[in-house]
Amino acid sequence: MTNIVFMGTPDFAVKSLQALLEAGYNIQAVVTQPDRPVGRKRTLTPPPVKKEALQHHIPVFQPEKIAKDPLLDEILALEPDLIVTAAFGQLLPKRLLDAPKHGCINVHASLLPELRGGAPIHHAILQGKKEAGVTIMYMVEKLDAGDMISKVRVPITDEDNVGTMHEKLADKGAQLLVETLPKLLAGDITATPQNEEEATFAPNIKKEDERIVWTRSSEEVWNHVRGLQPWPVAYTMHRGERFKLWEVRPVPSPNPEAAPGTVVGKSSTELIVQTGAGEAVSLLTVQPAGKKPMEIANFLQGAGSTLQVGDVLPDVD
Repeated sequence: MTNIVFMGTPDFAVKSLQALLEAGYNIQAVVTQPDRPVGRKRTLTPPPVKKEALQHHIPVFQPEKIAKDPLLDEILALEPDLIVTAAFGQLLPKRLLDAPKHGCINVHASLLPELRGGAPIHHAILQGKKEAGVTIMYMVEKLDAGDMISKVRVPITDEDNVGTMHEKLADKGAQLLVETLPKLLAGDITATPQNEEEATFAPNIKKEDERIVWTRSSEEVWNHVRGLQPWPVAYTMHRGERFKLWEVRPVPSPNPEAAPGTVVGKSSTELIVQTGAGEAVSLLTVQPAGKKPMEIANFLQGAGSTLQVGDVLPDVD
């Protein structure tokens, strides 16, 4: 029986853990991030992977920084045959990388060497890519730079956003993992080194990345909105407060000469905002400060009366 230590944190990793359990692998322990405060009430909440592990009575380790935590020795003492990670959120120290006889592998949600880093699904959509994917690779001390073992490609449709692609890639990654492991454990694979010249990066989304830049084209604004939906959600400013945009679509501008960010069209069911290049987007689902997301028609029946043609949604404060 192959003994595995699984390391992961968010929902994306849960699918891979479930697939390993369903395939009959012995999960000796799960390593995940510490519980974190969540929501306005800052309720201490366990990571999704921890919740899944506890349902299967699997021991859970939660080091703040695994390289410097005493828990590292306890993990090494398990002498796993293989370590599998999926969106764990920390680099592994050399002592851990060198320990399992079959090595350490990672389920990464991009077509490596593109989009190394913590937010590959977001950046795939933000950059307007037509496909994403999952790569399983050996782990090294450099971020997502190890030799590639297997890969699956997944188209990004116009209807996709981060949420839908997250689900698709989590499912495909879990399936790819259980398909790859028998050959890996049998020593029947040839891993492919990554081309460093083709490497790109997908850093975690920062607060400043969430704000819409209206000088960009309508397609770029559309990709921005769906590339952050349903989390953390793109926003603009309206009356000094955050005005979140959950869904938009590119449309022809009724006033191509208007400045970006200007409201250029309004009816009882539509609000059109100018973007760069003389283009525009129609706002479909919005969320005013302190409110829940709502369809644009509902917004226009209430607080939308404060937005008129000619008003400007600013890029900066």
